[in-house]
Amino acid sequence: MPTKALLHSSEVYEAATGSAGIGIRANDISVDWEAVQGNRAKVTKTLTDGVRALLRANGVTVVAGEAVFTGPKTVKAGDRELTAEKIIIAAGSQPLIPGIPGLRESRACLDSTACLTLDHIPESLLVIGGGVIGIELGCVYRRFGAQVTVVEMLPKLLPLMDPELTALLRSKLESEGMEIHTEAQVTSVEDTPNGTKIRVKCPDGEKTFTAEKILVSVGRSANLAPLGLDRAGIAVENGFVKTNDFLETSVPGVYAIGDSNGKLMLAHAAMAMGEIAAENAMGAARIFDPATSPSCVYVGPEFAGVGYTEEQLKARGVDYKVGRFPTRANGRSLVEGCTEGMVKIIAGTKYGEILGVHILAPRATDLIAEAALAIRLEATLEELADTIHCHPTVTEAVRESALAAEGRAIHIPNRRKA
Repeated sequence: MPTKALLHSSEVYEAATGSAGIGIRANDISVDWEAVQGNRAKVTKTLTDGVRALLRANGVTVVAGEAVFTGPKTVKAGDRELTAEKIIIAAGSQPLIPGIPGLRESRACLDSTACLTLDHIPESLLVIGGGVIGIELGCVYRRFGAQVTVVEMLPKLLPLMDPELTALLRSKLESEGMEIHTEAQVTSVEDTPNGTKIRVKCPDGEKTFTAEKILVSVGRSANLAPLGLDRAGIAVENGFVKTNDFLETSVPGVYAIGDSNGKLMLAHAAMAMGEIAAENAMGAARIFDPATSPSCVYVGPEFAGVGYTEEQLKARGVDYKVGRFPTRANGRSLVEGCTEGMVKIIAGTKYGEILGVHILAPRATDLIAEAALAIRLEATLEELADTIHCHPTVTEAVRESALAAEGRAIHIPNRRKA
């Protein structure tokens, strides 16, 4: 949530400074960084205070202290030892800092937590890692005036998202001034009197960049080391607690959720897992299905996806068809100035069952819930297309993409069948 608060402030600032094209001229617009950070802290405190109040209201006892297993069903926290038949591990994760020479020691090095609480807007920011966190925080500081460079080791940004829409987003980000290098790897970092030098191995040779700050966003590792899982006999695999489909660990009655099990390292996925584990601890037999859990990127335009990508279906040998609808043909998107986006639906060839939906559009992170429900209920293109959507809304583009997959789009030309 702290990142989203900063994103909102940066969006408002960018909208205010770029509104002349729609007839709104504003003078002397400036950033009060202390107030921006104050708003972030206020929003975060309101939410955490609310959670504490909910815990009290539901009779939950909160014990402050670092929890350590002393046995399969016994945990020590501070000077208290607690025993329970059912235990849920929700220890979260921490940012990874790779072993790049000079990086960890550099005065410029920041993890995502530190990047949220800077006392000023840096003149320049180099982001190592083109995933969700790197792109979102890169957008925040780019909007506020920093020169932002992103270095991603893989061939594309946002490796887990749809490649076609990722390419569209990259073009948009570059057009706004963000410098992006893919298939590139930072090889060394060196502090100098004139700034921090970052050497990067790129496809066309080595390059050297200078930046005031370096954001490291290459992933996260589960906070397992302090837990004493070995004393409880809880199995760990590839750095995460090993669980079955019911989120139960190798010790019956002990569950692990969220970043602790590494199944899907997203906040909303962790919340869903928490509900499932709690219900299973009380006797249910619910399964966590990552296929219906959306992924979201809160940039401009927003990017969201759920279900399969084309590449995943090809690897599985599944026959599919695709419907695409560009935001430039959607009235509400035009009103909001978003002409670079797209809604893309992937469905089974034979029955038309919806297999994946990927959206680059205003409020995509809200629109994706309809798609997740459609996949969960095994809805078809026809059922989605037959659902009336309000006009004018961006969500009309979801319906139009379903029509396009069937060759029945209304507001764009349909491809002729061979």
